[in-house]
Amino acid sequence: MNSLPSTLNLGIRRGNLEIRQFMRQRESVVFTLLFPLILMAIFGSVFKDTIAPGVTFSQYFVAGMIASGLVNSGFQQLAIVIPMERDFGSLKRLRGTPMPVASYFIGKSILVLASMIIQVILLLAGGVLFFGLNMPTSAGKWITFTWLILLGTASSTALGIAFSAVPKSGRGASAVVSPVVIVLQFFSGVFFIFTQLPSWMQQVAAIFPLKWLTQGMRSVFLPDTFAASEVAKSWETGRTFIILLVWLVVGLYFSIRTFKWERA
Repeated sequence: MNSLPSTLNLGIRRGNLEIRQFMRQRESVVFTLLFPLILMAIFGSVFKDTIAPGVTFSQYFVAGMIASGLVNSGFQQLAIVIPMERDFGSLKRLRGTPMPVASYFIGKSILVLASMIIQVILLLAGGVLFFGLNMPTSAGKWITFTWLILLGTASSTALGIAFSAVPKSGRGASAVVSPVVIVLQFFSGVFFIFTQLPSWMQQVAAIFPLKWLTQGMRSVFLPDTFAASEVAKSWETGRTFIILLVWLVVGLYFSIRTFKWERA
C-alpha cells in the first residue's frame, strides 16, 4: 500500500487549493489585495507634509500600510473566513479526510504569504512611482524586511486562526473582527504619526504586534536619522523580533487549543 502524504506535503497541496479558491472570489481579491493600495493613494494624495528632514507623510504611511497589510491578509481575513467555512460545513467535511489540522494551518499560511507578497509588490511599486518611497540600499535592511514579512505573516496567521473561535457565526464574524483591526491601525501609527498619539494609546498599542510591525517597516524604508523621532529614540529592532516571536507562540498555542472543525 502507498503511504499517506506527509503533513507538510498535504499542507502545501492545501495551500495551492486555498490560493485557487481565493483567486476565484473577485470581491475578496479586490478587498484584500487592492484595499491597502487604495488607502495609500487616498492618504498619500491628501497628506503631503514633510514630517522630518527627507521624510514625507506619504513615505511614513507606505511603511505603515505594508505592516497593516500583514494584519489584513492574515489576522482579519482568517478570523472572518474560517467561521464562514465552519458555518458552510467545509471544515466538517475536511475533518472526515486524513488531513491533519497542522496541514490545514500550513495551507492557510501559504495563502496569507502569497497574498502578502502580491500586496507588498503593489504597495512598493505605488510608493516608489507616486510618493517617492526610498527603497532600502543596504543588505541589512533587506534582511530585516525579509524576517519582518516572514515572522509577521506567521504571527498574523496564527492569531487569525486563534481569533476565529471568537465569532459565534460566519455572518457576524466581520462585525467582530473588523473593528478590532481598525482600532489597532489607529493606535499603532498606521494612519497617524505614532509619537503624536496620546501616551495611553501608545502604551496600549505597544502590547500588540501591529505597532512593532509598523515600527520595523519604518526602520527599513525611512532614513536612519528618523529613529530619533521614535518613542525610544531608536528602531528597537531586537525588541521587535522578540515581541513578534512571543505573539507567534501565543497564536499557535491558542490556535491548537481553541480551533474547532464545526460549530459547537
